Amino acid sequence: MTVMPLVSQNYAVLRIPRASCRDYSAPMVLSTQLGTVIKVPYALRRIPAATQVSLLPFAGDPRAGDIALARVEKIGKNTAVELADGRRCGLHEADLLAVVFGNRYASRQFEGYAGAVGDCCDLLSMGGLCGVAKSKHASLADPTKLRILYTIGDCAQQPLQLGNFAVPQTRAVDRPRVVGVCGTSMDSGKTHTAMSLIKGLGRQNCRVAGIKLTGTAAGRDTWTMRDAGAFLALDFVDGGLASTFMCALPELLNLHKLLVNHAASQGAEWVVIEVADGLLQRETAALLQNTRFAESVDSWVFAASEALSAVGGVALLRSWGIRPLAMSGLLSMSPLDMREAELATGLECLTATQLQTGHLNARLSETVAQPPRSYRPAQPEMVQSAYNSR
Repeated sequence: MTVMPLVSQNYAVLRIPRASCRDYSAPMVLSTQLGTVIKVPYALRRIPAATQVSLLPFAGDPRAGDIALARVEKIGKNTAVELADGRRCGLHEADLLAVVFGNRYASRQFEGYAGAVGDCCDLLSMGGLCGVAKSKHASLADPTKLRILYTIGDCAQQPLQLGNFAVPQTRAVDRPRVVGVCGTSMDSGKTHTAMSLIKGLGRQNCRVAGIKLTGTAAGRDTWTMRDAGAFLALDFVDGGLASTFMCALPELLNLHKLLVNHAASQGAEWVVIEVADGLLQRETAALLQNTRFAESVDSWVFAASEALSAVGGVALLRSWGIRPLAMSGLLSMSPLDMREAELATGLECLTATQLQTGHLNARLSETVAQPPRSYRPAQPEMVQSAYNSR
């Protein structure tokens, strides 16, 4: 077998067959290279290094959740990746990167889908998600280009799948109080609102957990929740998903059940859940229009970027049977925007500082009047027809 070194650093050199030489008769040992020669991103944080031990042929036609070893061919928009431990790590051409295939929906970033063109694909997020970019925001550079070298396998030479590394199923005895945060769009201030609620609830000396329920793998949001005092911060990666775009509604409901029950089993008294993107995004709309999901949340806080979007968003939520307790987000940075939104909606708009000092705590506690309930996955017929159309 003809080999060549692809990366030479101050570590051991990982030697991989030339692209033209496809002799895979002997799988290669990988685990000793992870974190040194091979960069391991946030999306793979739950997979033990000892599990990632073999390099297998890349057969093409990857599915969401498939894990591969890629080489950086050309630096584009993503000039860095977020490593499994949260550190931001710069990327260079010829770097080796463990990646996971998935779909991405980000109105101000990329729209992309799990897949490859031959052995080439795009880096869709700094969390290590890869696929084929279909569209991008006009302000962005083209995505960083990757070449898939191998599928990553276990000691039995079976391909690894991210879905096999979720937190274990648990059954909650005591149901925590749940606060939901949704918003008008990407970058409307949802995470900052969720963080502020966690900080405020922490003033009651209760155990608060944070959950980023939907989105694309990146650690910034969960780190933000932890920094605000959440004793536990979970996201969909803990449910075995690198992203939630294109997930079916029953899968999202099961994810919600898994993460809330896990938080409850760890002693959470309150759970603050952030639902990503805007109300018109398909997974967000499907969840919020599902009665079972909406009723599992005791209170809602709506994040908006400015007054007019707040008015439209609150009206849409009310048409779905959801009545937010308050508004916040980028909107709350402008007293004039706040005044306009409050007059038009009849809802109080709170700044991040007010949420962090516990201004909403009493009202959040008052809205909790529902008995403990079990979370059951929705039946397929419950999925909205509009959601099913692709």
